[in-house]
Amino acid sequence: MNFRRWAAPLLVAAFSFSFSSCSSSDQTEAQAAKVASSEATTAAAPPEEATPAPEPGPEAPVSLTTADLANVTAATVLARKQVPILCYHQIREWTAKDGKVGKDYIVKPEEFIAQMKMLADSGYHTILPDQLMAYLVKGTPLPSKPIMLTFDDTKLDQYTVAKPELDKYGFKGVFFIMTVSIGRPNYMTKEQIKELSDQGHVIGSHTYDHHNVKKYQGKDWVRQIEKPTQQLQAITGQPVKYFAYPFGLWNPPAIPELKKRGFDAAFILATKRDEQDPLFTIRRIIASGYWSTKGLYNSIQNSF
Repeated sequence: MNFRRWAAPLLVAAFSFSFSSCSSSDQTEAQAAKVASSEATTAAAPPEEATPAPEPGPEAPVSLTTADLANVTAATVLARKQVPILCYHQIREWTAKDGKVGKDYIVKPEEFIAQMKMLADSGYHTILPDQLMAYLVKGTPLPSKPIMLTFDDTKLDQYTVAKPELDKYGFKGVFFIMTVSIGRPNYMTKEQIKELSDQGHVIGSHTYDHHNVKKYQGKDWVRQIEKPTQQLQAITGQPVKYFAYPFGLWNPPAIPELKKRGFDAAFILATKRDEQDPLFTIRRIIASGYWSTKGLYNSIQNSF
């Protein structure tokens, strides 16, 4: 497999976006969320030839009880090797209106296609949050070379461009939905979200309209968390147990609020996990629009 030379990733700030998505104009917030996204590139390059992928492990993870989640220690979770988790936003061509910062959130379709092929050829197997949780809490074995693919903000190209590539390789993803945008132009509809869920992908919460969780007070928890969760559960017919913080930003007071509302875990970006509640600060890295396939491979190797 041949790879083009890739440009070094920029420190990310969120770019202007009409629904206050992860591409928000609040660059200070986004920079804080992605302070560790500029990864080293010294890891070995992907294999030149595709290697046969080993058989994945059992798809059904060990069921976790309320007691399991309550009794697991932070030390136990932190001792487990981290699983690579990628975060995608938009999958489309760059336009003249896209700024230098914004392009970090936009992966070109040809690059995304090449990235999914690289993961398959390199023997990666996608896992879903229930599998990750069983591993972190009880040590349940994962498939060889596990990786999680996540998608934020409800963008339509995640359904029209990303989903066919996932289907091609039998990959499954986690889609964190910002409910304010459902059904609007260039965003997914209720029917498309339902289809993703029915086909084995996981639907998670990404708030109502992407406001910073660190600023929530009083009724914000109802508007931003409770009502969107109820809406997503009504659409999918499935419980919504996983949450992604807008901008990857969180604070300790947010964690008990999420627990009270039935979440089992929450995802940040590339910053350090919380030593008290690592299940509510699970790390991801943004798949930068500036990375070639080789750049993505190297970042996976160096970041987890």
